[in-house]
Amino acid sequence: MKVKVNQDACIGCGACAAICPEVFELNDEGLSIAKQEEVPTDQEEMARDAADSCPTGAIEVEE
Repeated sequence: MKVKVNQDACIGCGACAAICPEVFELNDEGLSIAKQEEVPTDQEEMARDAADSCPTGAIEVEE
């Protein structure tokens, strides 16, 4: 599974980083980034939860 954050849609609420800090973090501009595009198998469920929690739908998940 891969994830990508659309920087134009991200508002920097931080929900994804709070739910799945192993995959997401906020950059110096306060916007979310994926630490790694390929999500480790044991983090997939939390990464999906993080994507679902994004208020702007900025996180793209590719199965």
